[in-house]
Amino acid sequence: MKKILILNGPNLNLLGRREPSVYGSQSFEDYFETLKNTFANIELHYYQSNHEGALIDKIHEIGFSFDGMIINAGGLSHSSIALADALSSVTTPAVEVHISNIHAREPFRHHSYISSRCKGMICGLGLRGYELAVRFLNE
Repeated sequence: MKKILILNGPNLNLLGRREPSVYGSQSFEDYFETLKNTFANIELHYYQSNHEGALIDKIHEIGFSFDGMIINAGGLSHSSIALADALSSVTTPAVEVHISNIHAREPFRHHSYISSRCKGMICGLGLRGYELAVRFLNE
């Protein structure tokens, strides 16, 4: 059975309450239950932190033993070279996901330091981006 980690960064613990016009009204915990039911043949894990170092520690922890990682680093995507370095340091393939279309938002969000360390990026498709990333990593 494949093991895939979904790793969410700062402020994503507020999904469902934070700016619903941008991020939707469903909590990630509720959506994660849907994902687990959809992909019963995959061992899905979920971790969220508002702290850069905790995200890096989690990448190091699973980075040589999981079959895939889906990362939504939130605002750290646009500022954290350390997260990019952590992704480069491990062998687990990653897919970057953003709920909103970062290219249609403020200019500082147009660049992601982690994109070049990932197999691909999905943005602007809401929570469905996670499902698409799981499907890709399961192929």
